[in-house]
Amino acid sequence: MIQTALEAGLRQTMTRLVRPLLHPAVPVGIQRSLVRKAYLTSVPPRGTRFEHFEAEGLAMMRVCHSENPTGVVLYFHGGGYIIGSPQTHRGITGHLARASSAMVIVPDYRLAPENPYPAALDDAEAVYLALLEEGHPPASLSLAGDSAGGGLAIALAMRLRDRGLPLPSSLMVMSPWTDLSDAHLYSPECEPVLQRRWIDKAARLYCGNEPVANPYVSPVYGDLSGLPPLLIQVGSQEILLNDAQRLAEAANRDSVDTRLEIYNSLWHVFQVHAGQLDRASEALATAGQFIRRHLIT
Repeated sequence: MIQTALEAGLRQTMTRLVRPLLHPAVPVGIQRSLVRKAYLTSVPPRGTRFEHFEAEGLAMMRVCHSENPTGVVLYFHGGGYIIGSPQTHRGITGHLARASSAMVIVPDYRLAPENPYPAALDDAEAVYLALLEEGHPPASLSLAGDSAGGGLAIALAMRLRDRGLPLPSSLMVMSPWTDLSDAHLYSPECEPVLQRRWIDKAARLYCGNEPVANPYVSPVYGDLSGLPPLLIQVGSQEILLNDAQRLAEAANRDSVDTRLEIYNSLWHVFQVHAGQLDRASEALATAGQFIRRHLIT
């Protein structure tokens, strides 16, 4: 009963406070500032340790909960490639660090419109290769991300494969944005977070002159064969539901070990409410188990 009421309250909060922020008329700079404040309600578990450092010319955040973390999760934050940062995702990465018992590395990759495609993908690849150069075996690495960050994780795995580079042990994505054409968006009865016009604007700012059907931009249009095991989590109350389902269909078509989890009556990246909402905590616990199962250290 309490959790049902909490879900209803959080849904209303997202609808009334977050969704209006993600409007195309709101300047990107103001969105970045306001979203930083909105994410203060996403709290990491007690005992989580955060360390800020620089590498590959980027600000980075190291997140640990275990005293002796096993393996590394390279996590890409969401935000339509135009907003968000490691700081906004302290809550979700803290809970993922606890659930996976791994070290979570969150790069502050370059954002559009200042840095359109392929800046984010170039940064993602640079950080991954730096982890390899530090001596982390590929089997001890996992890629993860939410929303645009989920699409970025898939795009990075595809680029690594295409360049003949070692692949990570697994991919875990939450509410991934995988088709920036937005041609097949879902129409839920309730969408508490995203507006189509906002994601259309974000896609234009990120793509610039790049065709949206480029698989490194929209992975659903690419060949996913050879990618590592993939876990996809998505809510039924979000316009990106079809992006997740189509990604799963493409991955299954290309013989990728794929698991799709649809959480009924939950919204875009509901996992930010882990620690408050039981189903969000359970989803990240499942994600952590998936990552641990595939890590080899």
